Amino acid sequence: MSKVASYRELLSTLDVWDTYLLQECGLPGPRGNLELAEAVAEEGTEQLFVGYLAHTPDKAPTNSPEEFFHFCGVLGLGRLVAAGKREYLTVLRERASDPRWRSREAVAMALQHWGKKDMDALLEEMESWSHGSAFEQRAAAAALCEPALLRDPRVVDQVLRILDSITSSMQGATNRQAEDFQALRKSMGYCWSVAVVAHPGVGKPMMECWFGSEDADIRWVMRENLGKKRIQRMDAPWVAQWSVKLRSNAR
Repeated sequence: MSKVASYRELLSTLDVWDTYLLQECGLPGPRGNLELAEAVAEEGTEQLFVGYLAHTPDKAPTNSPEEFFHFCGVLGLGRLVAAGKREYLTVLRERASDPRWRSREAVAMALQHWGKKDMDALLEEMESWSHGSAFEQRAAAAALCEPALLRDPRVVDQVLRILDSITSSMQGATNRQAEDFQALRKSMGYCWSVAVVAHPGVGKPMMECWFGSEDADIRWVMRENLGKKRIQRMDAPWVAQWSVKLRSNAR
């Protein structure tokens, strides 16, 4: 039995979950208990999720055990959206800009739940988010660039176009030290490699168009992606060739 299944079985025996979640959440610490959060998202009710969303940053600051409640609430919304409750997309988009990085990550994970059920609908929604704020763009890219969602070339083509659009928008950023831009930059530093590996014939030429960018942050994004093992396994000579050129352009 998987950890998630074990947690689901245990939760089904408890009348109140809060004390147990606080004990087992893994916070404060470097890694929250993602398996437990997944179990909560699968076993919890709409009422529970909405209640957990009340754990706002002032009540549940970063790395506090109470932050786990909010994480679980956001993650649970993904199951509700997948079940047809699209009204919660507004909440997820709002929480994509939460000051707590774990809560922002929960948004991407929640959207992936939806994508497993209806990838076309997720793509349509993420197209809209990709024209939003840097935090919203970050959520869109992170949600879409999950290998399990990128098995259909048609889907990957759309994801690559969204990544291309987001990358283009980065050129116009002004306050690049702001947390939202830095979060987007970090995510784009791996997202391209995930999508390109899923469809190299289309992805490599699109990525190559950015290798000659005069924008230092975009060059950094491309170097980060070329440094990922997944893309090196895909085509080591291609990676080596372009890594040299990118290093030359940086000088």
